[in-house]
Amino acid sequence: MRTRRGLCYPRVGGCGGGGGGMFLEKVKVISKRKDFVGEEGNIIDCRKRTKFSPEISSSGTGLDLFDSLPDDLVISILAKLSNTARCPSDFTNVLITCKRLNGLGLHSMVLSKASPKTFSVNAKNWSESSHRFLKQCAEAGNVEACYTLGMIRFYCLQNRGSGASLMAKAAISSHAPALYSLAVIQFNGSGGSKSDKDLRAGVALCARAAFLGHIDALRELGHCLQDGYGVRQNITEGRRFLIQANARELASVISSAAVSGIPTRQWLTWNPLSHQHQHPHHPQLRHFTGSGCPLLSDFGCNVPAPEAHPASRFMAEWFAARGGSPGNGLRLCSHVGCGRPETRRHEFRRCSVCGAVNYCSRACQALDWKLRHKAECAPVERWVDEDGEIPDGDGAVNGGDDMMIADS
Repeated sequence: MRTRRGLCYPRVGGCGGGGGGMFLEKVKVISKRKDFVGEEGNIIDCRKRTKFSPEISSSGTGLDLFDSLPDDLVISILAKLSNTARCPSDFTNVLITCKRLNGLGLHSMVLSKASPKTFSVNAKNWSESSHRFLKQCAEAGNVEACYTLGMIRFYCLQNRGSGASLMAKAAISSHAPALYSLAVIQFNGSGGSKSDKDLRAGVALCARAAFLGHIDALRELGHCLQDGYGVRQNITEGRRFLIQANARELASVISSAAVSGIPTRQWLTWNPLSHQHQHPHHPQLRHFTGSGCPLLSDFGCNVPAPEAHPASRFMAEWFAARGGSPGNGLRLCSHVGCGRPETRRHEFRRCSVCGAVNYCSRACQALDWKLRHKAECAPVERWVDEDGEIPDGDGAVNGGDDMMIADS
């Protein structure tokens, strides 16, 4: 309230009976008297009003509102972040913000929800800390982390038992890529000898992954049925699985292209195989005569190769940094999207026509055949391996687009 003389009194009541009264009650008003001489020599009294902000805490230092948030709310937000992160830095930059975020960010609920892109580390940046983070995610029940770390340990770090155990843990949770990878291990006897192959177990694992919609497993199961490999031959049923794999692949590519904004009109036209070059704006898209590669030759559609799983991409980078070879006399799968290495000599099957490429599975052979090898394969009467030996083989090119692969 202001008087005629200009003096001001503190307001002790709220306006309109609202919450503003409680706020104004805490405002401290300190009047300081200052005497000074006016123009005519008379002394004039003046009181200066000084206001202080309301006290928020009794200590006077102020209360951090972040500290007042309950832990379960912060954990829920961090779990959402770890699930939607587009790269590891999106998540790790939050962890290094403060001690509380670092502690809550490593909560089991947050790590169990982490997406593959959250722990998709490059092979050149692999370290003990990244290994430890992946292990924490796997121990929290993250099936993607179990599969990724299992593949890295089995193939890159050569810790076969631990790697297979982690993949089995993911497979128990119906993780389709883990089921298919275990099937490939059974087909090849990876980590053991040639006598350790179990074709029936490989077909069973492959069938389970195919039931869950895994495209490579569908394609592998189709070839097994067509060839009678580990299962009774059924050409009609095998062909049905191959067509289903192609249809799922087409649907997957079109849906991902719709999200990324890549035009798809040119994929749905047929173009003969010609010189291969990459798209200038999308290097992952390999094009033939400017349109695409006929991965879906059964339908006459040209689509780009599917994006490789982070585990496969890590393995490819890991061995590329080591000269492109997993060891003396060992080879990598020739399909660029695979990354699997041999665990013993002559584990993978070679192309029985040219002998220049080798594959860990029939699915990888079929994809690479349509992607590039169909244009490169040339019949050779006699070819030898690195040691100058002529391996045994009885495969041949059939009448369709698929090529049989013989054991080395």
